[in-house]
Amino acid sequence: MFEIFQYSFMVRAFAAGIMIAVVAPLIGNFLVIKRFSLIADTLAHLALAGVAIGLLTNTQPLSATIVLTAVAAIGIERLRASKNIPADAVLAMFLPGGLALAIVLISFANGFNIDLFTYLFGSIMTVKESEIWLIIGLGIATVTVILLLYKKLLYASFDEESARASGVPVEPINIVLIVLTAITVSLAMRAVGILLVGALMVIPVVTAMQLGRSFFQGMFLSVLFALMAVIAGLFIAYYLNVPAGGAIVLVSLIIFGLIALTNIRLRP
Repeated sequence: MFEIFQYSFMVRAFAAGIMIAVVAPLIGNFLVIKRFSLIADTLAHLALAGVAIGLLTNTQPLSATIVLTAVAAIGIERLRASKNIPADAVLAMFLPGGLALAIVLISFANGFNIDLFTYLFGSIMTVKESEIWLIIGLGIATVTVILLLYKKLLYASFDEESARASGVPVEPINIVLIVLTAITVSLAMRAVGILLVGALMVIPVVTAMQLGRSFFQGMFLSVLFALMAVIAGLFIAYYLNVPAGGAIVLVSLIIFGLIALTNIRLRP
C-alpha cells in the first residue's frame, strides 16, 4: 500500500496536497460567511491568464499567476467596497474578463498545449521541487497571517459595519483576506486544476458546517475533511490511474453527501 512513497513525485504530490488542504479551507471559511465564495472561481479564471503569461514569457507560471491574481483581487475588493457596484456584479465582470484575457494570451502561444492543460485540470504528480518549496513557504505564511489576524478577520467577515464601528480596520483586513485568497487559488491550481480550485475551498467548509458548533470548530473540521479528500484522492489517482484533481473533488463531494445524509436521518 505504501509503495507509492518510494517515488519522489508522489512524495512531492503529498507534500503539496497536504499544504493546500490546510490552507484552502481556512481561507474558504471566511469567504463562505462573507457570501463571497465565487471569488475563488473568479480568481481561478484570472489564474489561467497568469499561467498563459508565464508560459509566453518562459518564466515560472506559478509566480506570474500569484502576481496577476493578487492585483486583480485588490481591484475586485476596491470595487466591492465602493458600494457603487454589487459584489456579485463585480465577480460577474471579472470572471469572463479573466477568461477572455486568458484566451487572447493563449492565442499568441498558438493555442493550448500540454503544459496549459496540466494547470486547467490539475497535475499534482508533476509538481517540481522548486514549486514544492514555493507552495510550502507561501502556505506557512498564509496560515501564520490567519492565526495572527484571526479575530479581526472573523469580525470583519461576519459584520463589516459593526467591526468598523468597533475600530477594526475593515478595509485593510479585507485586502489581506482577498490577497490570501489569490495566493491560495494560485497554489491550489496545481493540485486540482484551475477549473476545480473553487471546490477545494468551498466543499470541505460546507461539509464542516453540517457538524461544527462554532466557527473555530468548523475551521478545524473543514481542514480535516480537506486532508481526507486530498490523501484519499491521491491514493485513488495513483492506483486507478485517474486525474488527481478530479479524484480529490469527487472524494470531497462523497464526504459531504455522507454527512448530509446522516444529518437528515438523525433529525427528529
